[in-house]
Amino acid sequence: MDSVIKLENLKKSFGDHEVLRDINLCVNKGEVVSIIGSSGSGKSTMLRCINLLEEPTGGKILFHGQDITQKKFDLCAYRAKVCMVFQQFNLFNNMTALENCIRPQVVVLKRNKQEATQIALENLEKVGMSAYRNAKPAQLSGGQKQRVAIARALCANPEVVLFDEPTSALDPEMVGEVLDVMKSLASSGLTMLVVTHEMGFARDVSSRVIFMDEGYIVEEGEPHEFFANPKMPRTREFLSRFLQN
Repeated sequence: MDSVIKLENLKKSFGDHEVLRDINLCVNKGEVVSIIGSSGSGKSTMLRCINLLEEPTGGKILFHGQDITQKKFDLCAYRAKVCMVFQQFNLFNNMTALENCIRPQVVVLKRNKQEATQIALENLEKVGMSAYRNAKPAQLSGGQKQRVAIARALCANPEVVLFDEPTSALDPEMVGEVLDVMKSLASSGLTMLVVTHEMGFARDVSSRVIFMDEGYIVEEGEPHEFFANPKMPRTREFLSRFLQN
């Protein structure tokens, strides 16, 4: 398997509080890895470390075998290849949906305006938002904003997209439209790491599910086996509510 991202003994502390303890994880090309667990289990911190929005306290983060925490590593080029979609969208409120997708390409990737516009339009079309290309975030629903944010990430032609609870800020009726876009991306072969509370997505779309608790990876496995037959007591306890439904 072609490993794209590998975490070796990853640790992260905030002061005396140890949030990640010895995380080892390998993500292969084309995998959709769902990361589940209670709030405060370290899921989002792990994702933010992978994008170096948080600096690890120890361990290694390897991208195609290169340690991204090394001083001379080209972080800008890396973040274009490993993009992040945030819970709160992080769109520029004074720009239209189209401009939100064009600007990072021009500023970060140094594409010319014409090429960036073409790529932006293609990706807004891909997420079903081309009709809203001239709308500003204030005119969009939460689900629409998140779809624009996904289009913006796709404009970089990333190898990996990190989704940090992409539906948790949405009203329930808007969750489906975002999950549909993510399912479509998963079936296209995009490598995805998804921190999520959407157990149906984790079960039906993932190639692998990881359960975290108190800064550890407690259990991981293929979705069918993971949900049908969780091995660890803590995993069973966490899943019990979902499985009852």
